Amino acid sequence: MINKALVRVTQRITARSAKTREAYLARMDAARSQTVHRARLACGNLAHGFAACQPDEKNSLKNWVRSDIAIITAYNDMLSAHQPYGLYPQRLKDALKSVGAVGQVAGGVPAMCDGVTQGQDGMELSLMSRDVIAMSAAIGLSHNMFDGALYLGICDKIVPGLVMAALSFGHLPAVFVPAGPMSTGLPNKEKVRVRQLYTEGKVDRQALLEAEAASYHDIGTCTFYGTANTNQMMMEVMGLHLPGASFVPPDCALRDALTGAAARQVTRLTETCGNYQPLGQMVDEKTVVNGIVALLATGGSTNLTLHMVAMARAAGIIINWDDFSELSDAVPLLCRIYPNGPADINQFQAAGGVQQVVRELLKNGLLHHDVNTVAGFGLARYTQEPWLENGVLAWRGAAEHSPDTNVIASVQQPFEHHGGTKVLSGNLGRAVMKTSAVPADNQIIEAPAVVFESQHDIVPAFEAGMLNRDCVVVVRFQGPQANGMPELHKLMPPLGVLMDRGFRVALVTDGRLSGASGKVPSAIHVTPEAFCGGMLAKVRDGDIICVNGRTGELELRVDAGELAERKACQPDLSAEHIGCGRELFSALRSQLSGAEQGACCITFN
Repeated sequence: MINKALVRVTQRITARSAKTREAYLARMDAARSQTVHRARLACGNLAHGFAACQPDEKNSLKNWVRSDIAIITAYNDMLSAHQPYGLYPQRLKDALKSVGAVGQVAGGVPAMCDGVTQGQDGMELSLMSRDVIAMSAAIGLSHNMFDGALYLGICDKIVPGLVMAALSFGHLPAVFVPAGPMSTGLPNKEKVRVRQLYTEGKVDRQALLEAEAASYHDIGTCTFYGTANTNQMMMEVMGLHLPGASFVPPDCALRDALTGAAARQVTRLTETCGNYQPLGQMVDEKTVVNGIVALLATGGSTNLTLHMVAMARAAGIIINWDDFSELSDAVPLLCRIYPNGPADINQFQAAGGVQQVVRELLKNGLLHHDVNTVAGFGLARYTQEPWLENGVLAWRGAAEHSPDTNVIASVQQPFEHHGGTKVLSGNLGRAVMKTSAVPADNQIIEAPAVVFESQHDIVPAFEAGMLNRDCVVVVRFQGPQANGMPELHKLMPPLGVLMDRGFRVALVTDGRLSGASGKVPSAIHVTPEAFCGGMLAKVRDGDIICVNGRTGELELRVDAGELAERKACQPDLSAEHIGCGRELFSALRSQLSGAEQGACCITFN
């Protein structure tokens, strides 16, 4: 029996999206080819398209029954998560050749790391990079040579951007290919402890660097449950990875087997194989709701409250934060993964991983089971785990219950009866709070505001003792159109120290924090943003603000008449729009929608 709230929200999304979804599916049907897509190309076009191929590949591509599979890669060797992708194209091509298909690297997309750019000017390009990734992938696919696609990407903006592009070419089958997490290093809790000691001046920079390097120490995704690993969780529950593929580590035989299997699987979904399953039909309203449920049940990154909106819109599906909020009331928190708990993503995998979460949600009616996936019809396939039987990839049923209920709980005994994300609203606008990492007694803060226009002013204020009191730190003009909506992780150590000193502290901002906000109660993504006339622009030092993560209240305790008379702050942001390439993005920045609309500059018709 499917949960009533799940049914209600899905029906509401379906009704809301009726016209846009119909138009999208009509567009995808018009793009469909009854034969291989390259058959439409003129001889000169086709010759250019396979000029660099080997002779046997050219012969295959001259054959109208052979599939040509695009490989879109986010490889670079600076990002630990994406470094393994350097070897993937050849592995994928070899696997495709084994089933008579051809693989071509159709294009590369940028992949930046928020961990490198935190607190730096480059962070202001981060969110916009998602839409650039979508457009870059579309350029690669626009050659119209291809019958399916494999997408290589993991981290924060990369997966959402690839999904947006893939859905714009939703007449093609697609499989997303992960690369896995890095091995466990210095525990995340110890890393944060050293950060706070550094903030207090109790350890030096060398000690801080050693701790950071011991935590981020290998290839693969960072092991905390931020946006990168939330992406992987969501993609698997949405049926866009092969079952069990998300958190198998790099450089092991099982990972290599899953990579080859992904390549072979996409060929089975093409038009020429008679089992046509295009991505645009696969990703429907039920699939999107399943993705939201996965986010809530695991306490995932708040970035997905932006990205899911944009991704769904690329498929003609319209969702909003009310959908997240209603589902969050129905979906319990089943996972404790740092920053929601001490376990890292490898401990989560050992505790049963995605298969255990899907099994628990399915048997309690909290996921739509009747959906198409890249592995076939029905989400029950995703309760199985991959393994190697005499070197051959196979799937088997996972354990009925998690072997570590401190990491993955049951629906009957969850960590919280509410999902890990809360939507806040009030006269300051609408916002999102990641409640899963915030202790219950810290989820309600009512205190005087301390207002900043720049994140860089907070550490000096902290060091000067100006924040040694109960307060709500307001960091405004950090929204999409103001400066690209950077993540503000550099604020967490000083605010965490204040909480450890016994002060009641909260953060309110129109910027972002992702999955690493930790224990500080943070109302983020405030919309309308201050730059676009939001009430945050009228807040003054000393105003009382209420942030209530239980009731969803976000209120400025100032008389409405007085607020109407106040002038909004209008700082000069021009200096923040140049340098580090930011001047190249002025046109995109000015077109970004609000946070609840996905902070997107792309218009989907």
